[in-house]
Amino acid sequence: MAQVDVYNLRREKVDQVHLDDHVFAAETKEHLHYDVVKMQMANRRSGTACTKTRANVSFSTAKLYRQKGTGNARIGSRKSPTLRGGGTVFGPLPRDFSYRIPRQARKAALRSALSARAFGEKLLLLESFSLPEVKTRAVADVVKKFGLTTVLVVDVPGNDRLRLSARNLHHVKYVSANGINVADVLRFDFLVMTVAAARVIEGVLKK
Repeated sequence: MAQVDVYNLRREKVDQVHLDDHVFAAETKEHLHYDVVKMQMANRRSGTACTKTRANVSFSTAKLYRQKGTGNARIGSRKSPTLRGGGTVFGPLPRDFSYRIPRQARKAALRSALSARAFGEKLLLLESFSLPEVKTRAVADVVKKFGLTTVLVVDVPGNDRLRLSARNLHHVKYVSANGINVADVLRFDFLVMTVAAARVIEGVLKK
């Protein structure tokens, strides 16, 4: 991949760096995007939906009326699913929706998503994103200065000031380089990362 410009928080070009072609210039594989995002969404499901069967509802077990002679359909318990308040048949029960796809497929999907942002000129490299204090306005001003819309900000782990400053902006999300994922990269229009974060990501995805 060609040299990529590096900017400071004042939108001044300060350097150029070379990003690894294996990570930021890989082939775009949209089917892997679908597979990985689907897995991520499934893994986030709580799976706590639950209904009561006739074994769980609380009613008397006495037979409502005699078996024969009333002209009514035979029935043995107030818990019957055919009666109001009775148990549910084949209703949802707690379950685990999570599953995993192969690690190499997950890495390939992330390389593809990063490359799509790089090819689309939606990747912005910053020299650093250090803030003197926790202040939401500081992050909002940087986003406005670069003319960005929705932004995923990536930095090395431990930048708590940036994490706390970005959390109140609905159009900005901060993740550490270790937590970057396909769903977040594709969800936001722009990807903003520091050079240090890019090196961490390259170190993981080159293997």
